[in-house]
Amino acid sequence: MVDIETTGLSPRTDEIIEIGAIKVRENKIVDTFNTLLKIDSYLNPFITRLTGITNEMLEEGIEQEEALEEFVEFTGEDIIMGHNVNFDINFIYDKCKTYLDYYLSNDFVDTMRIAKHVLPNVRNYKLGTLADYFDVDYRNAHRGLIDVEITYEVYNKMKELAKE
Repeated sequence: MVDIETTGLSPRTDEIIEIGAIKVRENKIVDTFNTLLKIDSYLNPFITRLTGITNEMLEEGIEQEEALEEFVEFTGEDIIMGHNVNFDINFIYDKCKTYLDYYLSNDFVDTMRIAKHVLPNVRNYKLGTLADYFDVDYRNAHRGLIDVEITYEVYNKMKELAKE
């Protein structure tokens, strides 16, 4: 599972500032990946308010190329899962091409699409809404690894519900 934080909404003009991921085997978390990435500009104050990530924190981050190489190695050939994962995947694909000249080819699964089938009457399919629906702690959201852990819990609740 993966979640990223970014400087904005465009994979072409904005940068990834954090990557969080977990590796799951037999429905158990077996490994985690979390890193802040350096960027060449200052964060918009809105992004800092949303994520809690500051320019000072990013100064301690690692270079984009190194972070992406580590993420690709962490992911291997695994299927990537995330909430509204098309957003994350588009950024990661574009940045892998830009910084690594590498085409990420992993398949992916979107938990938001699963939610639309399992929970057809929910008011919206934002991660916070689903976390609230399933009584999953959403405090400290909008950070890569925390959002991945929330997504993992919500996904497991949806699996339980689908079995009923």
